[in-house]
Amino acid sequence: MNGAEALVRTFLACGVDTCFANPGTSEMHFVAALDRIPGMHCVLGLFEGVVTGAADGYGRMAGKPAVTLLHCGPGLANGLANLHNARRARTPIVNLVGDQATYHRALDAPLTADIDSWARPVSAWTRSAADPLTAGADGAAAVAAARAASGIATLILPSDTGWGEGGVPAGPLPTNPPPRVDEAALEHAARILKSGEPAALLLGGQALRERAAHAAGRVAAACGAALLAPQSIVRMERGRGRTYVQRLPYQVDQAMAALAPFRHLILVGATRPVIFFAYPGKPSRPERPDAQVHLLALPGHDCLDALERLGERLGAVPSAPGAGPAPALPKGQPVSPESVAQTIAALLPDQAIVVDESVSYGRGFYAAARNAAPHDWLQLAGGAIGEGLPMATGAALAAPGRRVVSLEADGSALYTLQALWTQARERLDVTTVILANRKYAILQSELAALGAVAGPTAQAMLDLGSPSLDWVALAAGFGVDAARADTPERLGALFQQANARPGPFLIEMAIP
Repeated sequence: MNGAEALVRTFLACGVDTCFANPGTSEMHFVAALDRIPGMHCVLGLFEGVVTGAADGYGRMAGKPAVTLLHCGPGLANGLANLHNARRARTPIVNLVGDQATYHRALDAPLTADIDSWARPVSAWTRSAADPLTAGADGAAAVAAARAASGIATLILPSDTGWGEGGVPAGPLPTNPPPRVDEAALEHAARILKSGEPAALLLGGQALRERAAHAAGRVAAACGAALLAPQSIVRMERGRGRTYVQRLPYQVDQAMAALAPFRHLILVGATRPVIFFAYPGKPSRPERPDAQVHLLALPGHDCLDALERLGERLGAVPSAPGAGPAPALPKGQPVSPESVAQTIAALLPDQAIVVDESVSYGRGFYAAARNAAPHDWLQLAGGAIGEGLPMATGAALAAPGRRVVSLEADGSALYTLQALWTQARERLDVTTVILANRKYAILQSELAALGAVAGPTAQAMLDLGSPSLDWVALAAGFGVDAARADTPERLGALFQQANARPGPFLIEMAIP
C-alpha cells in the first residue's frame, strides 16, 4: 500500500467521505487511490476558489470536514480567498495540497512554492506528510485538528510520499467535546442582566442554531434583553416558529444606531463587533462609548449549555417562539429590493438553505424572511466576495433533499461562476437568483461614504454594463437551465418552477 492509499483509507475511517478537488500532476497518485478505494464522493471544481468555497458550505451544513485537493502552491493560492472565509466561519476543512517530491524541491522547479507559509494564515494546523509510513497518521491528525479547532487543517502531500510504498492507514483520533462555560462567567452575565440596565446578547456561531437561539429568547424574555446577530451569519436556523434575532447592519451609522440603546453587550459565541472598514471621522467599534462588553461564551464553547444554564439562573419560563403571519406576495409593485425580497420570502420552500451573497441589493431579504418557511441562512463570513455560488454547491451536497436558494449579486457571482458547472455535473438542487444590476453597487455606496466624487474613471471601474452580461447564456454554457425575469410576478413564477424541479436552475433578475 502506498502513502496515498493509506491516506484515503484514513480519511474514510475518520468519517471524511467527500473530496472537493482540482488536482494536478503532483496529486495523481492520490487521484488513482480514490479510483481504487471506494467510498469517497469526489466532486470536481473547475477553479480552486470553487473547491474551497464548496468545502466551506459543506462543512457548515454537514457539521464535519470535507477534504479539498489542491495542486501545489499556486492551486492553494487560487483557493485562499474562500479559505479565508472558511477560517472566519470556523468551518472544519481538511485542506490537502500536493507538492513536489521531497528530493525535487531543492531544484526549484516552476511550481515549487513555500506552501507552508501560504497556508498558515488560514489554517489552525499545518503539516507536511514526509513519509509514506506516517502519511495515514498525519491524515488522522489533520481530521482531528479540523474537528477540534472547528477550522482548517492543511496537510501538504509531497508526490513521493503519495507513491512511496509502506503506507499504514490510521483510525480516528479522539476529540474533546466543546468546553462548558464556567460558573463565574454565568454569574457575571446574570448579574448584568438583572441590573435593569439595557443589555443585548450578541449571538454567533452555534448560538444561532435553533435550540440555542430559543434558549437565548427565553433569557431575553426573562430580563428584557435584546437578541442580536453579527452582520455576517455563518449559519442560522430561522423562519416561522423560530426565535427571531436581529442582525447588526453593515453600514457604520446604522450599526451604531442599532447598538445605541444598550449599556451592556454580552457575547455568546460571537466576537466583539467591528466596522468592516475605517472611515474618516467614524469609530471602528459600533457600540456606544460608555458601553461595557462582556464575554459569556467563546465561539468554541458549548453555547447551548451556557444559555440554558443562564436561563435557569434568571428563572426563565419555558415558552415557544411566536409564529407571525407568513409573508405575502407583492402585487403590482415595481422591481425594488423590497418587492424582490418579499417575493422570495413568500415562496421560499420549507427547510430551504438560503445562501445570501446578495450584497447591497439584498438589504431587504433578511427582514422579509422573518416569518418565511423554516430555513437555514448562510453568508460569507470573511468579507471576501465570490463565495456564494460555491457555498451553495457545497451546502447542496451536504444536505440532499433540501432545496438550496442562492441569492447572488452579479458582480460577486463572476468571481466563481464555474460553480454552476459543478452544480450541473452533480445535478444539485440549487436555485440561483442573480440580481443583475450590472454594477458594483456596494462600491458605489462606499465611494459616496468616503465623500469622493465619482468622475468618469471611477464610474467606469464600477460599471458592469459595457458590455452587458447575459446570465442566461452564461448559465447555459455551464449546463444549467436559466431564464430572465423583469417583474416580481415573473420572478415568482420562475422561482416556483425552479424549486419544483430537480437539478439546478438560474434566474437572472433584471434590475432597472
